[in-house]
This record gives sequence, C-alpha cells and structure tokens, in this order.
Amino acid sequence: MSETTHFGLAVVGSGSAAFATAIEARRKQVSVVMIEHATVGGTCVNVGCIPSKALLAAAAARHVSLDHRFPGIATTASPVDMAALVRGKDAIVDALRHEKYEELAGFYGFDILYGHARFVPGPMLEVNGERIEADHYVIATGASPWAPPITGLDEAGYLTSTTAMELDHVPSSLVVIGGNAVGLEQGQLFARLGSVVTIVETLPRIAPFEEPEVSEALTAIFSEEGITVRAGATVGKAVRENGAVVVSLDSGSGHEDLRAEAVLVATGRRPNTADIGLDTVGVAVGSRGEVVVDDELRTANPRIFAAGDVTGHPQFVYVAGKHGGIVADNAIDGAHRRIDYRTLPRVTFTSPAIASVGMTDDEANQQGFVCECRVLPLTQVPRGIVNRDTRGVAKIVAERESG
Repeated sequence: MSETTHFGLAVVGSGSAAFATAIEARRKQVSVVMIEHATVGGTCVNVGCIPSKALLAAAAARHVSLDHRFPGIATTASPVDMAALVRGKDAIVDALRHEKYEELAGFYGFDILYGHARFVPGPMLEVNGERIEADHYVIATGASPWAPPITGLDEAGYLTSTTAMELDHVPSSLVVIGGNAVGLEQGQLFARLGSVVTIVETLPRIAPFEEPEVSEALTAIFSEEGITVRAGATVGKAVRENGAVVVSLDSGSGHEDLRAEAVLVATGRRPNTADIGLDTVGVAVGSRGEVVVDDELRTANPRIFAAGDVTGHPQFVYVAGKHGGIVADNAIDGAHRRIDYRTLPRVTFTSPAIASVGMTDDEANQQGFVCECRVLPLTQVPRGIVNRDTRGVAKIVAERESG
C-alpha cells in the first residue's frame, strides 16, 4: 500500500496561478505542496511572455536600425544569427525562472514535487507511486498550443508559438495561421528578423476582437513592413513539396496556394486536462477541455478549485495571478470572492502595440448603451510627430449622456 502524506493545500502545476495560490496559502500558515511534471514556471516565463518579449525586443532593435526615420542618423543591420539570439533568450528565461519561481518556493516554505499527478478517489493525488491527501486541491495545469484539424498539416510539419522560439535559423518565408495576439506578435517578429511573412485569418480581419479601426490600422502598418494579410480565408490543406510547405486557402476571392519554408500555427491554446483523473473525482471539463468552475473558481467537487488558463478564462498572466489569490481565500477562508472582468486590460505586443480596456463600441451597443465614440489618428498627436512614428489610432468609447 502506498504511503499517504497530508497537506493543507495541494497545487497541480507550477505557473503563475499555482505560485500565486501557494504564496497566499503560506501567508495563511497553511502547508502546501506543488506538483510539476515538467519545468517549473508554466507558460509565462518558459514559453510565453518572457521569451516572446525578449525576441520581440531584439527584432524591434533590428527594425529600428533599418528604418532611417531620423535625418542625419545612418544605421545598418547584419543578417540575424538566430541561434545566438535564442541562446540569449534562453539565458534570460533561465535566470528569471530561478529568481522568480524556484527561489520563491524556498522563501515561502513549500515543496515542489516533480512527477505526474493524477487524481484518485478520496479525493487524493497519486504522484510517483505515493499518495497525497489535502484539505483542498487546486488545478493549475495551464494550457498548450492547439492546432486545428487541417488536412495534411501533421504530415507537412508546422511550428507552434513554442517551437518557433527554438529555431536555429530565420525561415526565408513563413505562413502564420491565425491573426490574433500570438500570430500577430510572432508574424511581425519574424518579418523584422528577415522572413517573408503571410498571416492568414479565418475571420474578416486580423485582431478580430479589437475595434475595427485598430484592425484596419494594423493591416496598413503590416503592409508597410512587407507583411501580407489574408483575412476571411480558410486553410483547406497543407502538403510538403520539395522542401517547402504549400498551404491551400479558400476565400471569397477564390482559391490560392501559398508556398513557404515553414508554417506557424497560432490558432489558440487548449487547457491541459488530459490524463490527470478528473473524472474519478467528479470534476467536469468543457468542450475545449477546460475545467468547469463556478464564479468562485470551485469545481463540482467542493474540495477542488481551478485557476489560470486551465479554466478557459482570459489567458493573461495577471488573470492567473488574480485567480490564485481568489482561490486561496475561497478554499481556506470561505471568502466567496469572485472575479470581475469588466475592466480587464489586454495588450498585444505588436509594434505599435494594441492596448485596450473595457467594452468595445460593439459590445457597449449590444448592452444597450447609447455610445459616444471618438477616434484619434496618431498623426494628430505631437509625441508621435516628434518621434516620427504616427502609425495607429486611439479610440474612446463613452456613454453619451454621462461621458
């Protein structure tokens, strides 16, 4: 019979949501164990925010050196040594993982147990042949890149947002499938490093969930940078021919084949809930594999909560951190805290960046508000003029009567 160890709180996963939960629980003097089956730190530090922004900064530096926007200043840029760039990115990731995650576990006094955790009736967790029992459990296993079922895609081969940041060379040409945050960031990143990039989006415009004026401005900006946008197009199939990938598109304007050295699939992320025994403890999952939770982040099992990307809620690191504090308060103190997304900020780190908070024009109208909208092109903003970068717009959506 396997040995059973008891804790006040057991957290499955080790990303931002997991650490926020564990730290808050330790502040309440509750014993905590964290279980991780791979690398500590989750998406943000390992394969998300940190590495992508490190590469985006490098690509922006190269782009500025080729831009020549300021009279009297001449700069040049050499071809990119992608392997060296990736090594530099990895060094930043390793340092931050150690400083911001691994060291914090020791500082706050909780253990990280390495192994695959699986729920068994009790509820309990089984890890490395041992059993862990806790007063409360938190599922914080995050999410992973997801590819749609495109005919031939697996056989042709493709990059994800994770594997694209491990390349040892810059692809000469790249088709990006997906015109939302990740596809836009990485499409512009590789274009600025030297790839010929085409971005394909099924919906009628890139950045489809932002204001239409933002999508229009970004499409024009990408065109100026040599990035081709194919919006309102569906990928029918992909095949590998003579060392290249041929992607077949269907759109309102007909059929088109795109040939590129590589394809990057950026069509979203799906929660990591397979093979952790959720069905054995009465935890339901939704159509995309997300853990179903109530507005207090509790699952159908009253002793089990979920936090972060695994819930299918907005996938931002600050949402995961907020979830962690709420879950710790609700599980340990019965605080009945809830999260309110009405003023959730979001940023896509293109250049210029897309930043927004609150309702869009369309959302406000759907909820019955009489709106007063203003759109300001950055050509009218002195700071943009002196920076010689007037690309983009600002839009304010206000309630007409109150302002």
